[in-house]
Amino acid sequence: MSNRDPRKIPRLSTVKTLAKVFDQGLNLSDADSTAGLPDERDRSLSRHLAYGVCRWLGSLEWLSDRLLRKPLKKRDRDIHRLILMGLFQLMQDGTAPYAAINETAECARLLGKPWAVAVINAVLRRFQRERQQLLERLESRVERYAHPDWLLQLLQEDWPDDWPAMVQANNLAAPLWLRINRSKPEQSKLRKQLSNNFTVVDHPSAPDAIKLNPAAPVSGIPGFSEGQVSVQDPAAQLATDLLELDDHMRVLDACAAPGGKTCHILERCPTVDVTAGEINRSRLTQVQDNLDRLGLAQRAGLELLCANAADPSSWWNGVLYQRILLDAPCTATGVIRRHPEIKWLRTAEQVRKAVQTQKRLLKQLWPLLEPGGILVYATCSVLADENQRQISRFMVGHADAEALPPAVAWGRKLDFGRQILPGEEEMDGFYYARMRKTGSALVQHAG
Repeated sequence: MSNRDPRKIPRLSTVKTLAKVFDQGLNLSDADSTAGLPDERDRSLSRHLAYGVCRWLGSLEWLSDRLLRKPLKKRDRDIHRLILMGLFQLMQDGTAPYAAINETAECARLLGKPWAVAVINAVLRRFQRERQQLLERLESRVERYAHPDWLLQLLQEDWPDDWPAMVQANNLAAPLWLRINRSKPEQSKLRKQLSNNFTVVDHPSAPDAIKLNPAAPVSGIPGFSEGQVSVQDPAAQLATDLLELDDHMRVLDACAAPGGKTCHILERCPTVDVTAGEINRSRLTQVQDNLDRLGLAQRAGLELLCANAADPSSWWNGVLYQRILLDAPCTATGVIRRHPEIKWLRTAEQVRKAVQTQKRLLKQLWPLLEPGGILVYATCSVLADENQRQISRFMVGHADAEALPPAVAWGRKLDFGRQILPGEEEMDGFYYARMRKTGSALVQHAG
């Protein structure tokens, strides 16, 4: 390995990715450092290792603390992350010990730290020797759940009967779900193409969702570049049905990025007028890119706005909406199995800030809804403060809000709204609540 280009070593790309996650606070997709790897198999390995370390970080850190004779210096975080990678492969991945130990240890030499080769070798070989005893000790400790204490405590408080299953689901990789673009013809031909390379499974609750086995990058999915399918979890696809759309309705997607729900609305209901707002300009570009790929960008009645949904006075034209989708900014604690870094990047303080942002958005957007209209509130969180407690507080303060429970079988029925827990029907954790504004419907026209 010593003669190889360090830029083309998968494990070293993983070290760079993990540094961006834990030192800079980037999410895994933005931190991805595999662009320099010419082989797709190497890119897949590097991402697999990065996700694995993030998924099992709490357990891996506990093991490394037991196995290191003395803590590494802060400047040697790269060596520590190599150790975590090796431990992940030995503990969870079933990798051949030779590859996990030798390949990982030799990376230290390529980092210009030949002294660390022996350290990594010693730690990983000791784990192999003491594996049974170490894992038995780990099994009696909270670190076995691989969740930070603050998050584990909230899950236990909010879901006293379900939190063990939720934690287990969070520590598994999510399946690959697609959304079929119903506005595109030749769907039977597409399904046949997909069936040539994948096992294709329909979802019982989301009519446009199909699962592909095995998972693959979008570049390997027939029809993706042509806009026939999009990657989207079934739980996120449920929003369109809950809106109960009809022709020519005015619809506001208030926090639209990256645009999956906006696009689904247009695929299903081509005649609705959709305003898609997003406060972050670069994320609004993601919405535009998705619309372009799906062939939806030129739809009549579509308007993209770079705007703060919590400040309608800066962008609203005064015409009421008949439907509002508030896919509110949240802690994303329901999608940890897809984004395991969330566990370690979020804090209890961020939960409090998210709750305040959601409260402000609900308060400011409610006046934009026409009497008789429906607001769908959604989060990809599993925390009660962001979900049913948030809506309960809103209902108490708004006499003109009427709860509109959906007649569906998916999720858990709560006092307000429904909660899908991670892994239920193979879906991400998602919360939905619907509210109708009471009073006589008004018809308003711009101008």
